[in-house]
Amino acid sequence: MASLGYEELLAACNPGGSSVLSSVTELAPAGGEHTSVAPAKFVDGDNSVFAYERRFIDGEPLQTAVIDSKQSQLNRSEVTIQQAIDDGHPLFGRVPLVQVVYEADGETRVFTDLQLPHRAWDGHVRAGTVDGKPATSNPTYRTARDATPANAKALLEFSPGSLVFGSWDSTRRSNQSRYRSALVGEIIGVLAEQDDRPPRSARRGGARVDPVAMSVQLSGADLEELVTAQEAELSPKLAAKIRKGAKGRGEKAGSASQLGLGGIPPSLNALGGVACRRIIRSHVLSFAALRQLRFGAGPDGDAAARALLAAYALAGLARSEAELYLRANCDLVEKERPRVILDERWGESRQLQPLSIESADELLAMAIDGAERRAGVDWSGQRFVVQGNPVVLAAATSDEATP
Repeated sequence: MASLGYEELLAACNPGGSSVLSSVTELAPAGGEHTSVAPAKFVDGDNSVFAYERRFIDGEPLQTAVIDSKQSQLNRSEVTIQQAIDDGHPLFGRVPLVQVVYEADGETRVFTDLQLPHRAWDGHVRAGTVDGKPATSNPTYRTARDATPANAKALLEFSPGSLVFGSWDSTRRSNQSRYRSALVGEIIGVLAEQDDRPPRSARRGGARVDPVAMSVQLSGADLEELVTAQEAELSPKLAAKIRKGAKGRGEKAGSASQLGLGGIPPSLNALGGVACRRIIRSHVLSFAALRQLRFGAGPDGDAAARALLAAYALAGLARSEAELYLRANCDLVEKERPRVILDERWGESRQLQPLSIESADELLAMAIDGAERRAGVDWSGQRFVVQGNPVVLAAATSDEATP
């Protein structure tokens, strides 16, 4: 069984080439089949819920739960690329990045387009400055924003993640850039129970033991004093909520649990997990999507630029598939080798060796070289550095967002 080679990747990026490359892996709970796993949570009104979907599994419609969503899987690939950059990997050090730098109280925090939710068009970028002027008026930024699928070279050399993982410059008055993600993926669990009843979310017990006392009762004045002492570290929303309760309490003693004092009796309030007969991870890289992009380099050069994006996506995918890190109570292991399938059109396909980090990096190195020679692409580790707006940083809070 052969590995994916650069010439195959290049052929897939030419008109009439493969439609997709897919990687599908059977997973299992690390603790054994008896272990429930915690799916992704979604907000539905005021409640947290699991996403249940009916899927076609082995010729039968079955009830499943979304263990990890498409956007989450993309973010996990971005995280591994960012980690490689942070670790000083020489190959990933060549990847162009947008950086937003926030400075306050002697501390510097840097965020990149691989971390910001809207990538190159994120609000933190647009609210910042470059050389004391709005980032949105910077010629380099404007050139990247003016890129289109008809010629996306400026964006390829500015924020390739915005092309591979998808982006939408939705706030712009006109000429909004919109690129679908070329890489998609998810993890689903096929529920153990399959009947006509709607799935019910299990509840998990939770408790907290305070070794000092299970209950700490404070007067309103004492509670106000504690809030004032900790105010610099409390979220404004929580401080206001505690103060409101303390004001109406006066000298009457009441619970100080909102400040983390005292224990919490066991309860079944939190969402629990699901039992799964199968857990399936799947990723798809769409060459058809990449072929919609051109880079002003002619047919051969454009194909080489697309192959660079494809190799970049696969290098991130190889790393993220090696890191089965999801969330608490959702530790998974691979039951088998990933099945990597290259579509060959007209109903034909070919199985390839699973993607390893080493082979994916070799492919990326060849793709960078090919894009430089055939398309004049510059990947030399350029950084577009934006000074974050201090007004935004000052308004930052850990409270959940509200509409």
